[in-house]
Amino acid sequence: MKTRALCWLVLATLLSTGLSGGLGAATAVAEPAFITIGTGSPSGVYQAVGQAICGMVNARSAAQDIRCTAPVTGGSVFNLEALGRGMLDLAIVQSDWLYHAYRGSALFAARGADPTLRALIQLHAEPFTVVAHPRSGIRRFDDLAGKRVNVGNPGSGQRGTLEVLLTGMGWNLGTFAAALDLEAADQASVLCSGFLDAFVYMVGHPNDSIREAASGCGARLVPVSGPAVDALLASHPYYRPVVIPGGLYYGNPDDTPSFGVSAVLVASTRAGAQTVAGVLGAVFEEIDRFRDQHPALARLTIADMVSDPGGIPLHEAAQTYYHEHGQR
Repeated sequence: MKTRALCWLVLATLLSTGLSGGLGAATAVAEPAFITIGTGSPSGVYQAVGQAICGMVNARSAAQDIRCTAPVTGGSVFNLEALGRGMLDLAIVQSDWLYHAYRGSALFAARGADPTLRALIQLHAEPFTVVAHPRSGIRRFDDLAGKRVNVGNPGSGQRGTLEVLLTGMGWNLGTFAAALDLEAADQASVLCSGFLDAFVYMVGHPNDSIREAASGCGARLVPVSGPAVDALLASHPYYRPVVIPGGLYYGNPDDTPSFGVSAVLVASTRAGAQTVAGVLGAVFEEIDRFRDQHPALARLTIADMVSDPGGIPLHEAAQTYYHEHGQR
């Protein structure tokens, strides 16, 4: 809860700064537009990717009058709620929670549909990843029953995805001996200290937290498969089979099957054409540099990046940009 409160405080401060800049622009000299991209935990790929996008936008700020910041947030669900309230300009979110937020289903049923959501760029794949202590006896997902598991904070997409999978299995968080909500930055050290048996992480690979756990105490990646996963893949258009390549982490030489989603950069219809075109131009006009910003981005193709992330409409300015540049 402290993390969520801090996130809201940071976002409110940034929003206030942006508003004051806008008032100043009405007097004499036009100030650059300030945009905020919601990301995720400090050690997660969302934060690294958000910082990379902002770095590329800010490098072009003299030409396009846009300044960008990418603060740490609570993750996908938090970002979508904040985007809907106008507390964020853009956000990186999981494709499954984007689908539900747009339609007002699952965790967003009480709030209702948000038809203003618009996709900009489809980013890296995010496998549902389970990491276990070598002495935990966990070899497959079913072995998590009765174990101490870090499930992530309530505002994260991974926590929501885990709960969907558990429901399909006839489980709930009470199936675990303990369901912790540790920050992603802390989970590796707590696992290796022996106070945790496993942690669940929806993340692009390679990831520093998983690398720390594997090298620090020989943690293993756990396959996530079976009838419940097959049912999810058959009934949910935003999930897909994913294989985590072997050799990415110490002591994990074999491929690990799982399922996953895509990370998507999103905005709302409130985002202006200049902002959208500026962000897309910063990324696509130096696409090779963008791919170099994080290993999870290295295999991205332009065709994947401009594809449909599960039935969410593209922002009108993104459609225009892609059409003008022959990308869609």
